[in-house]
Amino acid sequence: MVMVANTAAAAVSMSPPPTAPNTTVILGEPASAVLAWRVRWCKTGAAVRLAGKVALITGTAGGIGRAAALRFAGEGARVVAVDIVEANHETVEVIRAAGGTATAVHADVSDDAEIAAAVHTAESAYGRLDIAFNNAGIMLADDSDAVATSTETIDKTLDVNLKGVLYGCRHQIPALRRAGGGSIINTASFVASVGAATPQIAYTASKGAVLSLTRELAVIHARENIRVNALSPGPLRTELLMSYLDTDEKRRRRLVHVPMGRFGEAAEMASAALFLASDDASYMTGANLQVDGGLTAAYVTPE
Repeated sequence: MVMVANTAAAAVSMSPPPTAPNTTVILGEPASAVLAWRVRWCKTGAAVRLAGKVALITGTAGGIGRAAALRFAGEGARVVAVDIVEANHETVEVIRAAGGTATAVHADVSDDAEIAAAVHTAESAYGRLDIAFNNAGIMLADDSDAVATSTETIDKTLDVNLKGVLYGCRHQIPALRRAGGGSIINTASFVASVGAATPQIAYTASKGAVLSLTRELAVIHARENIRVNALSPGPLRTELLMSYLDTDEKRRRRLVHVPMGRFGEAAEMASAALFLASDDASYMTGANLQVDGGLTAAYVTPE
């Protein structure tokens, strides 16, 4: 069942700051106070990157999805926040409290009917859909190599990470056509491009498939003014990855391959997604934007 909570907020009357605040300087999640300033700045009619756009984002209860929902709202978008976790409503409330507009949708992306209903909600609530960020994903604790990983884990991972993206695109593309075009961003991963001796085979396979799916859709729909790109994050300091890299040794093994020597932040991925969603990327489709601290470029890293 799809549950919807509409939380459009009234405009906040307040003079804008002399210059637009920079939310990217705050790592982790943008602070609500900064988001509020940005939303108020948008309401003055100043140039913003997503003014008048409607964006559907999945996996918005935390991590990249939550950071993207806040960032997109701060750039003027009306956000449809989709997640199966109840904490999703907290994301929407932050946007509302800052003076932005958002709708929370409780839906399972691996259920075709539920993601169809989420897209319908976007069009019903706001009249159109311009941007879709298919970001929801899972990485299960017992995801290992091909021999040890259970069939259940493989199936569940592919259901969410691959089918969830495919089902999303299936229903988002007709909506984007009705709007005259738009942008789809699919979250892949650096593991889709390089192998690892610390395996998570189902996750890796699912993200490799997302890259192939993204390229194909980009070519099919390029002349319909629909852009489709992938975002491949490197290792991030999110609950999802930190629960998997649950020892100092596991974290060290991952970071030794990152030239920048640190985990990325969800807010940094949100900034990359914002670029792909905006008209700044108007001549970009079928691409894989790797935001990984240099990991996929490295042969030998600094000591």
